Amino acid sequence: MSALQLRADLYALIRAFFAERKVLEVETPILSAAGNTESNIEGFSTQFSGHVDAGARERWLRTSPEYPLKRLVAAGVGDCYELGRVFRNGEAGGRHNPEFTMLEWYRVGWDHRRLMHEVIELVEAALAMQGRRAEVLIEGYRQLFIDELGIDSAHASIGELRAPLADFGIDPAGLTRDDWLDLLLTHKLQPAFPHDRITVIHDYPASQCALAKLRPGDPPLAERFELYLGPYELANGYHELNDAAEQRTRFERDNARRRERGQREVPLDENLLATLDALPDCAGVALGVERLLMCLAGTDAIADVLAFPFSEA
Repeated sequence: MSALQLRADLYALIRAFFAERKVLEVETPILSAAGNTESNIEGFSTQFSGHVDAGARERWLRTSPEYPLKRLVAAGVGDCYELGRVFRNGEAGGRHNPEFTMLEWYRVGWDHRRLMHEVIELVEAALAMQGRRAEVLIEGYRQLFIDELGIDSAHASIGELRAPLADFGIDPAGLTRDDWLDLLLTHKLQPAFPHDRITVIHDYPASQCALAKLRPGDPPLAERFELYLGPYELANGYHELNDAAEQRTRFERDNARRRERGQREVPLDENLLATLDALPDCAGVALGVERLLMCLAGTDAIADVLAFPFSEA
């Protein structure tokens, strides 16, 4: 089956999956006056040359449709999804293309644990399209580190986090505790995930909350999950934060970190912040379509599932 046919079949499956569940397909702007403050993601920006009354001249290509989708949910649209192109600067290589496709959806009244089961159902349906199946492992973040590495992610010292990574020759300059946890996940845990398994990790450290709600406790936890098919990260989901003041604080903290790293600060999404308090209790998730296509095609090269990769675009 050609890559183009595989993509078309997957799109048809996705749309049928959500139509059956009465989740509305929507389309939101690709260009925005706001950027993504996440320090590990760089966006593309461009200049609008029209009349000044149109608004901010600098516009950012979206790195995900998350912010406008949340505005729609806050406005009462209900369960919705978008399947569309997103853009991330500097991410080009064997597994990355600066332009790629993201599927993102929101479920009103759901939390992250309920949503992760729907993501599993979608991935299972995609595999079934090819007559394939996968076992499923659902594991808490802290428990996974204990089971696989013998490390308590909540209490281990930075020295204990660094020790298993000694052979990788990683420069420790400027790396935080969360950076070392991320490196353990990407260098030690993720590569060992079996190819025929869907792995879901949930309830992350509070310091990795991103746009998720926090659950009080000892320690407090971020109500988010990540889903992997084999060693590939496919999806990242949240029990969504709906506190505008807290979200502004997180955005500003992101920009402070960007300053520390010598990166440019990016404008906050004031339209999102103006409506976030009206966001109903909901869960949302973003899934990388090319990553799923790579798994379905049995390839490690993203170019194999694109009509034309970045170098030929």
